[in-house]
Amino acid sequence: MAPGESKSNNALSPEEEGEAKLTEMGFDPLSFYEQKVVWGDLDSFRHVNNVRYVRYLESARMHWLQSIGQELGGQERVRDMVAGKGISLILGEISVRFRRPVTYPDTLLIAHRPHEPFPTHFKCAAAVWSNAQRTVVATSDSKLVWYDYDHLKKCDPGAETHAVLARRMRNVD
Repeated sequence: MAPGESKSNNALSPEEEGEAKLTEMGFDPLSFYEQKVVWGDLDSFRHVNNVRYVRYLESARMHWLQSIGQELGGQERVRDMVAGKGISLILGEISVRFRRPVTYPDTLLIAHRPHEPFPTHFKCAAAVWSNAQRTVVATSDSKLVWYDYDHLKKCDPGAETHAVLARRMRNVD
Protein backbone atom coordinates (compact mmCIF):
# COMPACT_ATOMS: atom_id res chain seq x y z
CA MET A 1 0.00 0.00 0.00
CA ALA A 2 1.41 3.40 -0.96
CA PRO A 3 1.90 6.05 1.76
CA GLY A 4 -1.28 7.99 2.42
CA GLU A 5 -3.52 5.26 1.00
CA SER A 6 -6.07 3.65 3.24
CA LYS A 7 -7.52 0.19 3.02
CA SER A 8 -10.82 -0.02 1.20
CA ASN A 9 -13.60 -1.97 2.91
CA ASN A 10 -12.85 -4.88 0.56
CA ALA A 11 -9.28 -5.07 1.87
CA LEU A 12 -10.42 -5.21 5.51
CA SER A 13 -11.04 -8.51 7.22
CA PRO A 14 -14.65 -9.05 8.34
CA GLU A 15 -13.55 -8.41 11.94
CA GLU A 16 -11.78 -5.15 11.03
CA GLU A 17 -14.71 -4.01 8.92
CA GLY A 18 -17.14 -4.74 11.77
CA GLU A 19 -15.05 -2.84 14.30
CA ALA A 20 -14.70 0.11 11.91
CA LYS A 21 -18.42 0.20 11.06
CA LEU A 22 -19.58 -0.10 14.68
CA THR A 23 -17.13 2.60 15.77
CA GLU A 24 -18.37 4.83 12.94
CA MET A 25 -21.92 4.21 14.21
CA GLY A 26 -20.87 5.55 17.62
CA PHE A 27 -20.64 2.32 19.57
CA ASP A 28 -18.23 2.15 22.51
CA PRO A 29 -15.13 0.17 21.43
CA LEU A 30 -14.72 -1.02 25.04
CA SER A 31 -18.06 -2.80 24.64
CA PHE A 32 -17.05 -4.88 21.61
CA TYR A 33 -17.72 -8.54 22.34
CA GLU A 34 -17.15 -11.51 20.06
CA GLN A 35 -19.77 -14.25 20.08
CA LYS A 36 -19.29 -17.52 18.19
CA VAL A 37 -22.45 -19.05 16.77
CA VAL A 38 -22.60 -22.72 17.71
CA TRP A 39 -24.70 -25.43 16.08
CA GLY A 40 -27.00 -25.65 19.13
CA ASP A 41 -28.01 -21.98 18.66
CA LEU A 42 -29.95 -22.90 15.50
CA ASP A 43 -33.63 -23.73 15.51
CA SER A 44 -35.62 -26.01 13.21
CA PHE A 45 -35.55 -23.29 10.54
CA ARG A 46 -31.71 -23.59 10.43
CA HIS A 47 -31.02 -20.05 11.65
CA VAL A 48 -30.13 -18.69 15.10
CA ASN A 49 -33.20 -18.83 17.32
CA ASN A 50 -34.45 -15.34 18.19
CA VAL A 51 -34.21 -16.01 21.93
CA ARG A 52 -30.45 -16.59 21.58
CA TYR A 53 -29.96 -12.94 20.57
CA VAL A 54 -31.14 -11.84 24.02
CA ARG A 55 -28.51 -14.14 25.57
CA TYR A 56 -25.83 -12.84 23.21
CA LEU A 57 -26.77 -9.27 24.14
CA GLU A 58 -26.70 -10.21 27.84
CA SER A 59 -23.18 -11.66 27.58
CA ALA A 60 -21.99 -8.60 25.69
CA ARG A 61 -23.68 -6.27 28.19
CA MET A 62 -21.90 -8.03 31.07
CA HIS A 63 -18.59 -7.66 29.22
CA TRP A 64 -19.30 -3.94 28.84
CA LEU A 65 -20.38 -3.67 32.51
CA GLN A 66 -17.00 -5.09 33.51
CA SER A 67 -15.20 -2.41 31.50
CA ILE A 68 -17.23 0.25 33.34
CA GLY A 69 -16.41 -1.36 36.68
CA GLN A 70 -12.72 -1.46 35.77
CA GLU A 71 -12.79 2.26 35.03
CA LEU A 72 -14.64 3.00 38.28
CA GLY A 73 -12.42 1.05 40.63
CA GLY A 74 -10.49 -1.83 39.12
CA GLN A 75 -11.00 -5.55 39.61
CA GLU A 76 -12.58 -5.24 43.03
CA ARG A 77 -15.32 -3.01 41.65
CA VAL A 78 -15.78 -5.38 38.69
CA ARG A 79 -16.24 -8.33 41.08
CA ASP A 80 -18.78 -6.40 43.15
CA MET A 81 -20.77 -5.21 40.13
CA VAL A 82 -20.93 -8.71 38.64
CA ALA A 83 -21.79 -10.30 42.01
CA GLY A 84 -24.60 -7.83 42.74
CA LYS A 85 -22.88 -6.09 45.64
CA GLY A 86 -23.34 -2.37 46.07
CA ILE A 87 -24.38 -0.39 43.00
CA SER A 88 -24.54 -2.06 39.61
CA LEU A 89 -26.94 -2.28 36.67
CA ILE A 90 -30.12 -4.24 36.19
CA LEU A 91 -32.01 -4.67 32.92
CA GLY A 92 -35.34 -2.84 32.98
CA GLU A 93 -36.50 -3.56 29.44
CA ILE A 94 -35.19 -4.73 26.08
CA SER A 95 -36.34 -4.82 22.48
CA VAL A 96 -34.65 -6.55 19.57
CA ARG A 97 -35.07 -5.89 15.85
CA PHE A 98 -34.04 -8.84 13.69
CA ARG A 99 -32.75 -7.60 10.36
CA ARG A 100 -31.27 -10.74 8.76
CA PRO A 101 -31.15 -14.42 9.71
CA VAL A 102 -27.83 -15.74 11.03
CA THR A 103 -26.70 -19.29 10.30
CA TYR A 104 -23.88 -21.57 11.41
CA PRO A 105 -20.92 -21.06 11.16
CA ASP A 106 -20.53 -17.38 12.01
CA THR A 107 -18.91 -15.07 14.51
CA LEU A 108 -20.78 -12.02 15.70
CA LEU A 109 -19.44 -8.74 17.04
CA ILE A 110 -21.79 -7.12 19.54
CA ALA A 111 -21.45 -3.49 20.62
CA HIS A 112 -23.25 -1.12 23.00
CA ARG A 113 -23.78 2.64 23.06
CA PRO A 114 -25.48 4.42 25.99
CA HIS A 115 -27.87 7.27 25.27
CA GLU A 116 -30.64 9.23 26.98
CA PRO A 117 -29.09 9.38 30.47
CA PHE A 118 -31.22 10.04 33.56
CA PRO A 119 -30.07 10.04 37.20
CA THR A 120 -31.28 6.48 37.89
CA HIS A 121 -31.23 4.88 34.42
CA PHE A 122 -30.23 5.24 30.78
CA LYS A 123 -31.09 3.80 27.41
CA CYS A 124 -28.53 1.62 25.67
CA ALA A 125 -28.45 0.81 21.96
CA ALA A 126 -26.77 -2.35 20.72
CA ALA A 127 -25.84 -3.75 17.33
CA VAL A 128 -24.98 -7.28 16.26
CA TRP A 129 -22.51 -7.50 13.34
CA SER A 130 -22.13 -10.75 11.37
CA ASN A 131 -18.62 -11.48 10.10
CA ALA A 132 -20.04 -13.96 7.56
CA GLN A 133 -22.53 -11.45 6.12
CA ARG A 134 -20.38 -8.37 6.77
CA THR A 135 -23.35 -6.35 8.00
CA VAL A 136 -25.46 -5.57 11.07
CA VAL A 137 -27.96 -8.40 11.46
CA ALA A 138 -29.82 -7.21 14.58
CA THR A 139 -30.23 -4.10 16.67
CA SER A 140 -31.48 -3.64 20.19
CA ASP A 141 -32.45 -0.92 22.61
CA SER A 142 -32.69 -1.40 26.33
CA LYS A 143 -33.28 0.49 29.54
CA LEU A 144 -30.56 -0.11 32.11
CA VAL A 145 -31.29 0.89 35.69
CA TRP A 146 -28.70 1.78 38.34
CA TYR A 147 -29.56 -0.54 41.20
CA ASP A 148 -28.36 -0.67 44.81
CA TYR A 149 -28.23 -4.40 45.46
CA ASP A 150 -27.50 -3.86 49.17
CA HIS A 151 -30.75 -1.89 49.65
CA LEU A 152 -32.72 -3.54 46.82
CA LYS A 153 -33.81 -0.35 45.05
CA LYS A 154 -32.92 1.81 42.09
CA CYS A 155 -30.56 4.66 42.82
CA ASP A 156 -28.45 7.50 41.51
CA PRO A 157 -24.90 6.06 41.30
CA GLY A 158 -23.22 9.46 41.71
CA ALA A 159 -21.19 11.93 39.69
CA GLU A 160 -18.16 9.69 39.06
CA THR A 161 -20.32 6.96 37.51
CA HIS A 162 -22.27 9.48 35.44
CA ALA A 163 -18.95 10.90 34.17
CA VAL A 164 -17.72 7.44 33.13
CA LEU A 165 -20.99 6.81 31.28
CA ALA A 166 -20.83 10.24 29.60
CA ARG A 167 -17.38 9.37 28.22
CA ARG A 168 -18.90 6.23 26.67
CA MET A 169 -21.58 8.20 24.83
CA ARG A 170 -20.84 9.34 21.31
CA ASN A 171 -22.92 11.78 19.35
CA VAL A 172 -23.43 10.46 15.87
CA ASP A 173 -25.25 12.35 13.13
